[in-house]
Amino acid sequence: MSDRDLFFRHLGLPSRQPLGLEITRAEGIYIWDRKGKKYMDMVSGISVSNIGHRNPFVLNSIREQLDKYLYLNVYGEFIQSSQVRLAQKLTGYLPSDLDAVFFVNSGTEAVEGAIKLAKRATGRTEVISFRNGYHGSTQGALSILGNETLKNAFRPLIPGNSIIEFNDPGELQRITGNTACVVAETIQAEAGIILPAEGYLKALRSRCSETGTLLVIDDVQMGFGRTGKLFSFEHFGIVPDILVLAKALGGGMPLGAFVSSKILMDQISIAPELGHITTFGGHPVSCAAALASLEFLTETILLDSVEIKGEQFIRRLEGNPGIAEIRSKGLMMGVEIRDPENRRKLSGKLLDAGIITDWFLFHPGTFRIAPPLTISKEEIDLACDRILRCLDETG
Repeated sequence: MSDRDLFFRHLGLPSRQPLGLEITRAEGIYIWDRKGKKYMDMVSGISVSNIGHRNPFVLNSIREQLDKYLYLNVYGEFIQSSQVRLAQKLTGYLPSDLDAVFFVNSGTEAVEGAIKLAKRATGRTEVISFRNGYHGSTQGALSILGNETLKNAFRPLIPGNSIIEFNDPGELQRITGNTACVVAETIQAEAGIILPAEGYLKALRSRCSETGTLLVIDDVQMGFGRTGKLFSFEHFGIVPDILVLAKALGGGMPLGAFVSSKILMDQISIAPELGHITTFGGHPVSCAAALASLEFLTETILLDSVEIKGEQFIRRLEGNPGIAEIRSKGLMMGVEIRDPENRRKLSGKLLDAGIITDWFLFHPGTFRIAPPLTISKEEIDLACDRILRCLDETG
């Protein structure tokens, strides 16, 4: 049987209509299929490959770690250099109250850990999140996910959760002394790139502080330079109590983390001890890759170019009659098409033209443009030429 046959026969798949491309190689912003066709990756593996596929700095760090050891013991038992060096480097770029890191495997695990920490530290049980917010698909993360379509088949979920409307200041009064934490994205990604209204996140931060509620910011998609700053909350003049990270954190390797103050984080190691544990979280190879990725982001001029590149995309695409609106921050764009009925036709055209993109979960008439931050000006023009041609061909 071919790999394609085996893919559909033996893998558990989240969708009955996957792209199904057989990929043999990836480099920079490009991936190649089995037939040698070259595609421009305009989604970065959904905000994972922020510094490009197979970044040489990351590959070199992985090789160095492979010569030392792979796996030793469950996370938090042995002192492992790649973990501690990454934690030190990461917290060095964060506000002083975010100085302790708990490494896990993914974003949804980081959300789970953050919620547990908030409940443990506050002694409260209510968790508030937002309509059309996305935080993962495990039981706890799904319980706070802000879209009923993805949740109903799996009920009963974890109780004690409330959903409020994003960008509605009046809804903030629903945060009370019973609320353990509010889990929020600074920019709602799967809602189609919905930015916060002026002053809204500051009002959210203020209400959480007033009620003793912990503010959890999910920066899984928007972190590590995607918006033009290392962390998206830096744009909005707030500091979370707990920060959730994953995706681009690992430089292409699986890694997630939740970050808080050391005082707060210590709560999870007592009453009970081992309140949160993980076997593979903070894998030394993933941490080595993450450290190299972070150094590449912070020690080059890459971050300085993100907003300029995003503006180039907008200049080239806006005004096309097939586009209703472009919502963006840095190199994360939601391109809303005028006729959502053209979605499947446009998807096929883009793929034929060598453009990899996808559609937002909760805004299916909007497609994502989020290429590796390393994309060049010439590559942006090439991508825009292809996207505009496909839009014109689909009417």
